[in-house]
Amino acid sequence: MGKNIVEKIVGEHLRSGRARSGEEIALDIDQTLTQDATGTMAYLQLEAMGMDRVSTELSVSYVDHNTLQMGFRNPDDHRYLRSVAQRFGIVFSPAGTGICHQLHLENFAAPGKTLLGSDSHTPTAGGLGSLAIGAGGLSVALAMAGEPYTLQMPRVVEVFLEGRLQGWATAKDVILTLLARLSVKGGVGAVFEYGGPGAATLSVPERATITNMGAELGATTSIFPSDEQTERFLKSLHRAGEFRPLQADADAAYDQSISLDLSNVEPMAACPHMPDKAVPVRELDGLNVDQVAIGSCTNSSYADLTLAARILEGQRIEASTETLLAPGSKQVLMLMSRDGSLDTLLQAGARLLECACGPCIGMGGSPITGGVSLRTFNRNFEGRSGTQDAQVYLVSPVTAAQAALKGRVTDPASWGQPPSPPELPSDPPDIRRLFLYPPDDGGLVEIQRGPNIVPLEPFTELPDESSLPVLLKVGDNITTDHILPGGAEITALRSNVPAISRHVFGRMDPEFFERCREQGQGIIVAGHNYGQGSSREHAALGPRHLGVRAVLAKSFARIHRANLINFGIVPLLFADPSDYEALQLESRVHCPFHQGGPGSRLHLKVEDEGRRIEVDNDLTEQEWTIVRAGGMLNRVRQKRRG
Repeated sequence: MGKNIVEKIVGEHLRSGRARSGEEIALDIDQTLTQDATGTMAYLQLEAMGMDRVSTELSVSYVDHNTLQMGFRNPDDHRYLRSVAQRFGIVFSPAGTGICHQLHLENFAAPGKTLLGSDSHTPTAGGLGSLAIGAGGLSVALAMAGEPYTLQMPRVVEVFLEGRLQGWATAKDVILTLLARLSVKGGVGAVFEYGGPGAATLSVPERATITNMGAELGATTSIFPSDEQTERFLKSLHRAGEFRPLQADADAAYDQSISLDLSNVEPMAACPHMPDKAVPVRELDGLNVDQVAIGSCTNSSYADLTLAARILEGQRIEASTETLLAPGSKQVLMLMSRDGSLDTLLQAGARLLECACGPCIGMGGSPITGGVSLRTFNRNFEGRSGTQDAQVYLVSPVTAAQAALKGRVTDPASWGQPPSPPELPSDPPDIRRLFLYPPDDGGLVEIQRGPNIVPLEPFTELPDESSLPVLLKVGDNITTDHILPGGAEITALRSNVPAISRHVFGRMDPEFFERCREQGQGIIVAGHNYGQGSSREHAALGPRHLGVRAVLAKSFARIHRANLINFGIVPLLFADPSDYEALQLESRVHCPFHQGGPGSRLHLKVEDEGRRIEVDNDLTEQEWTIVRAGGMLNRVRQKRRG
C-alpha cells in the first residue's frame, strides 16, 4: 500500500517508534522557530541545558509580538534574544521585519522539512509541504539541543478538495467552512492532509491561510502537497533549488476522509467569541462595523493586501470605521510600495501599522467599548483584542475591505464583479540581508540580560500523594488567553515567571492569585478542550509557579497538555464526566499519585464528603517519567547525571 504525505515525511525523520496512529513516535527536527513572547523562556531553558550551539539545520528567532517597547522590558528582551542568537548559532529577525510565519514561509520553509515552532500557528508552513508543528518553548529548546520531538502519531485526515473557488470566496472562507462543520475540537489528534484537484487551484499563500487556521481545529498540523504551485512560489522568491515534489501515492490510505467542493464555498464570518461560530456573511447583512483590521499571520501576504487595495482603489473608507493595516513582512510592504497598492490603501484612509502581530494579540489596535471589529485574524476569543466587551468577527480580506468601504457588513451578492487575484511578482525584493546571521563561533559572545529576565526556578518532584484543594473550576473550551491573557502589559512579563504569574486567570477570577498564595498548592478542575489556543507555555508555567500540581479535565488541547507535562503538572481525565459536577471550589481531594501509572485509573477521595472519584492517566511511560521528575528540565538533568 502506498503512503500519504505525512507518512513519507515522518518515515524520513523517525528516530524511534512506529508511525501508527496513537503510538508514541520521536521525530528528528530540521528547523525551529521562536517568537519573542515565547522565545525568551525557550532560550533560558536552552541555556539551562548547557548547550554550546544548536544542533538543527536551521533555527530562527523572530521578534514580532512584543514590538511596542513600552518601558525597558521589551527592548531588554530583544537585546537578550539577539545576543543569545549570536551565541548559539541562531538566525535573528529584528522587530519590524515581519511576522514569524509569513517570514518563514517566504525565506526558509521548504517541502519535506520538519519544523517545530514555539507558536501554535507554525503549521502555516504546511502550505508549501513542510511538516510544521506548534509546541511549547521547552519542546523547541530540546529540539535545538538535538533531542527528537516526541508525540503520539496523529490520525491522518484526508481533505479532498474539488472544484475551484468562485466569486468572492477565498481561502479564509474554506477554513471557516471547515471550522463550522467540524468545530474547534474537530481536529484534535489529527493531521489534515489536503489533496484532490481543488488543491492544485490554490496558491501557496492561499494554502498557508488554510494550514495556519488548522490550529483552530485543534489539529496537530495541516499540510498540502508540494507541486507546481509550490515550485512557482519558490521560483518567484529565488529559491527554486529548495523545491522538492511531494505527493501522496495514488493508493495511499487515510484514517478519515472529508470532501469539500470549493465551488460551493461562500464568504464566511466567525462570530464572537469562537472561530467555529462561522456563518455566511450574507446572514450578517446590515451589521454596523466600528473597526476593520487586515493582517496577522493568517492574511497578511502580498496577495491578501493587494486584493484589499483593488477593492478600495479610488474609494474612501467610511469615516466611522477605523481601518488598520499590518503587512506580514517588509518584503510585502516594499512590494506594495513599489506597485502603488500601499498608496491606494493610504489614500482610502487606512492606518498603516508595523509589520508585526499587533492587534491580533491585543498589542495595540483595540476596538472601542462594545465595538464591532471585523478582523482577518485567526482567533476571536473574548477579550483577546484588548477590549473585553468587543464583538470580534473573523473574515477574509475582501470581506473586511467591503465592510471598511461601507461601514457595515453587506450581502456579497451586492459587491459586483470581484477583482482578479494578484500574482506574486517574479522579482520581489530580497530582505534576507535584514536578518542577523550568527558567527561561526559564538563562544565569545556575551549574553546580555536586563533586570526583568529571570532564570527559570527549579521545580520539585511530584509527591507520592497529596491532599490538594480545588483552586479553580472552569467549563469547556478554556483557552490559553483565559489562563494567561495577552496584551502589552502582561506580555512584557514573559521572561519573568513570578511577575507574570500574578495575572494567571486574572480576568476570570481576580482572587485566583491570592487563593493560590493562601493554599500553597492545589488542583484545577476543567471541562472539555482545556487549554485550546496558543502555544504559550506560560499558561502552564504560571500555574506551576503558583503551586498547581494537577488538572482534572474532561479533555485537553494537545499543546497545552504537553506543556503541563513539561512543567510537572499532571493532566488527568475524568473517567466519568459526571464526576466533574461533584467537585467544587476549595473541595479538598486526596490524590494518591504513587498508585497510578500510564494507562491506570486513579481513585481520588473528596475528603470533606468521603466520595471517591475515578480519573484516568493516559500518559505514556516517558510522559509519566517526566511528570514524576517534576518536569522536563529535571528529567534532562537526571539523564545527564546518568
